Parts: sequence; C-alpha cells; structure tokens
Amino acid sequence: MTSEKKHERFMRSALAEAGKSIGQTSPNPAVGAVLVIGNRIVSRGHHRRAGFPHAEIECLRSFRRKVPKNATLYVTLEPCSTRGRTGACTDEIIPAGVNSVVIGATDPNPRHRGRGIEILRSAGIEVRAGVLAEECAALNESFNKWIATGIPFVIAKCGMSLDGRLTRPEKGSRWITSPTARRHAQTLRGETDAILIGAETLRTDNPRLTVRGRRQVRQPVRVVMTRSGKLPRSARFFTDRFAKNSFVYRNMPLGAILAELGQKNITSVVIEGGGNVLGHALDERLIDKVQIYVAPILTGGPIVAFGGRGAPRTHEGAHLERVKFEKIGPDICVTGYPKYDRGERG
Repeated sequence: MTSEKKHERFMRSALAEAGKSIGQTSPNPAVGAVLVIGNRIVSRGHHRRAGFPHAEIECLRSFRRKVPKNATLYVTLEPCSTRGRTGACTDEIIPAGVNSVVIGATDPNPRHRGRGIEILRSAGIEVRAGVLAEECAALNESFNKWIATGIPFVIAKCGMSLDGRLTRPEKGSRWITSPTARRHAQTLRGETDAILIGAETLRTDNPRLTVRGRRQVRQPVRVVMTRSGKLPRSARFFTDRFAKNSFVYRNMPLGAILAELGQKNITSVVIEGGGNVLGHALDERLIDKVQIYVAPILTGGPIVAFGGRGAPRTHEGAHLERVKFEKIGPDICVTGYPKYDRGERG
C-alpha cells in the first residue's frame, strides 16, 4: 500500500468518527480523529458537542498511554490554535509527544487558516495537510459558510408534485410525498440549527417543525416570518413544549433575518415554505443548497413550489451543480447547489 493510500484509508476512518456527531456540535464543526501505530488504529475520538473536548483531544486522552514516536494522528480538520469554550488543541497535541499529524481540511476561518499547521510545524511535528480535503470540508458545509461570513448556510427543502405544486387542489390530506420521504426528511431537520417558514404556512398547516423518529437530537430553532404579525396564537408554534425556542420576525427582509440568526450562532437554516418564501429566497439568491422531494403525481394545485419573480432568461436561472438523485420510496429526492452566474449562456 502506498503512503497516499494509507493516509486516505485512515482519514476515512477519521471521517467515520466525525459522522457520529453530525448535527450535534453546532456552532462548532463535526470533527473526527484516529491515532495510528503502524497499520493499526489504537485510539479514536470525535467532537461530541460544543463545550466538550475536540476530536483530537478525546482521541489522545482515550489512548491513556505515552504516545510512541512512530504514531500518527489523523484529524479531519486543522487543529484549532485559539482558546474558545475549550483550550487550543495545538497546546495539547505538542506536549502529548505526537511527532506526525495528517490533516484533512484546513481551518475555514480566514483569521485562523493555516495557523494551527504552522504552530505544529514550528514545534518540530511533521504535518501533512489536504488528505481527502474536499470530503472533509463537505462534512461541515454549514459551518464553513457561517464562520467565514456570519450568515447561515441556507437549504431550500420541499415536497412537490411533478408539475411543481406544493398542495393538492382538493381538501383532505395535505401530503404530496410519501411517508417514506417524509421520514427521510427528518434526517435533514436533525442536522440543522433552524427551520424557517412563512406566516401562511403556519396558518394553513399548523406545523410542528420538530425532529421526530430519531433519538438524541437537538430540536432546531423554529422561525416564522410575517408582514402583518397576525398569527394564530393557538398554533403549536406558540403552545407546545418548544415554544420558547421559536422566533417571529415581523416585516423584515429575509436577508436581514438570516444575518440576525447568524449572530445567534445559528449556522444552518432550512426553508420549508411556503412557495412565496421559497421563491423570494431564490430571487434574492440566498439559497446555498436544495433538497427537493418530487412525487410521481400531477396535482394542478394552486401553490407553486418556487413563486416570486423568477429568472427573466434561462441563463440567469439558478443552475444546480453536484446534483444527486435518490429514490425514496415512490419519490425522488433531488439535491444540488445553485450556481448564480449571470454571465452563463444556456
């Protein structure tokens, strides 16, 4: 096995560790680490939640012995070099006797990027960075945007018919997608800091906006935006046990709401409707990612999934990159990242 393949093999193990706490660490990133001697992992660690030890520190402490000279520490994100809720990781790695560190992604914070690597190298530690860098960075796409801009990562999520409708024309069940797709969507909620809807969705659907069917998850903050402020006070939003974790923004632009949520350490927001809010977010180019469930049904319902002004010309539309299609029961889940490029020609 080449050294490159070896590094990738153990970095994937570190990525698996990081995956154990996705959605639980905000406003910190999810990070994993493994300590390797020869070709064997001797200790593992992951950052469990904000205020708990970081992944590399948990990994080293779990080893419970003096780190031998031939050991290598693999970590998915550059070790931090500043004190926050916990001490700087570099301050513990150096005295632990680690002689070799392999890093996935560099610190996305422009103020700190590369500093941890420099400190480790100055202490005589051999550092290799950039192993599976894209995969390691993708693990924390929400944190990466928020830490650099102060604005949460925005995901547009909805379930719609083949003709792009959010509702059925007739009375009765308001669901378009299958129970399987709706259960699948709970995973997204469980990995997100906040869910945002418009006032009409609150009035019509009285949604819970909570994570259900999953254990040990943080419930997301619930946000409703309204012009008039006339909202039904009997709605679950105001009366259930999560009411204190709910916020109303009256007559504020969506961009300003997102900025304020970012100041509250909210790193990711899922917009779940309705069509006017989704359309407005698209018009203002505020959407970073879409997760759309398409049901095999034509409804002709009145509510279009993405209303608003729309793109005047095809090349000015939001073209999706890194598109993925997944069959969820009878439905198709489409995920992708909008590219807003006015210079593009279709």
